[in-house]
Amino acid sequence: MNRLEIDALLDDPGTRILVCCGSGGVGKTTTAAALGLRAAERGRDVVVLTIDPARRLAQSMGLTELDNTPRRVVDVDETKGGSLHAMMLDMKRTFDEIVEQHADPERAQQILDNPFYQSLSSSFAGTQEYMAMEKLGQLHATGEWDLIVVDTPPSRSALDFLDAPQRLGSFLDGRLIRILSAPAKVGGRGALKFLSAGMGMMTGALSKVVGAHLLTDIQTFVAALDTTFGGFRKRADATYKLLQARGTSFLVVAAPEKDALREAAYFVDRLGTERMPLAGLVLNRVHATSAGRLSAERSLAAAESLTERADDLDDPADGESADDAPQPADLRLVAGLLTLHAERLRVIDREERMRTRFTSIHPEVRVTEVPALPGDVHDLAGLRVIGESLGSG
Repeated sequence: MNRLEIDALLDDPGTRILVCCGSGGVGKTTTAAALGLRAAERGRDVVVLTIDPARRLAQSMGLTELDNTPRRVVDVDETKGGSLHAMMLDMKRTFDEIVEQHADPERAQQILDNPFYQSLSSSFAGTQEYMAMEKLGQLHATGEWDLIVVDTPPSRSALDFLDAPQRLGSFLDGRLIRILSAPAKVGGRGALKFLSAGMGMMTGALSKVVGAHLLTDIQTFVAALDTTFGGFRKRADATYKLLQARGTSFLVVAAPEKDALREAAYFVDRLGTERMPLAGLVLNRVHATSAGRLSAERSLAAAESLTERADDLDDPADGESADDAPQPADLRLVAGLLTLHAERLRVIDREERMRTRFTSIHPEVRVTEVPALPGDVHDLAGLRVIGESLGSG
């Protein structure tokens, strides 16, 4: 197996952005947090940006909440000069910040109060991913942190931020929006008389479909947007190039399960198509045993034999002295442990087959494994354990 050296990746000053992607339920958020903590305690100034609305990241870092502002994580070992901050993307607040940054106060308020803007900034498809790109670009531009760890949403939508800028930019620059905004750009209601009959008919038809008030909101919004600031696509393209540049690395996070590794293969292929730099695969929750010499078949056979012996001892007709014979409860306990061992070996065998199938298809992908833990990670101590496993591979 081609091994992924996580510590070398974290220690490299040239590594400036780490993007963790993967399907849901594979420990991606925990992995991102553990990477951030380990990098900070090895001397890097780190900020972890999560786009996942779950609160696990805040809880594991001892924070009461996460919002659109990076918050310093306490109880981090900073003896090597590093630090750790964490934040969760607020897409509407990020959109508002762009408006406030690129518009004078009066025009900014006009846009912020516009009903169409309020809907667009809260629920338009692709807005969250686009704003994630904006926030990543903002964090990188400050130069305050030398490593940014991005925790993306679960499932295949984790890579939607690669498509979202084009979708949102195409929407804002699209022909329909240009048509809708034409009356406002030319001069409002009085300018409608200068439009062609065909334009007037289309505007009237759209008014019936979307409603006159919404159409006016859209026209006013787009006109204000166009005259105040632009560059949606330009900034998104810049961040897109940043994701492709030297210093950025993608980590695909998966569990040794069929569906999760199928999703991981999708991510690997997609990143290759987009020419995004893939560092490797983090395989979480891998099972192992130190008693591998005792096969599953022998364990089950021994468990069956012990269970039969316990049943015989429960039968008074057996004739064996209770003083000389083992207790049935003890035999059944050992039989249960042997059965669990057999089941664990079967899980290990299944995981090995899944891993081998993935690596045979993608032999170029470097892999590091994190063993399955007995419980959930909910604090910095648990994150350190995950980080040590990541470092040792």
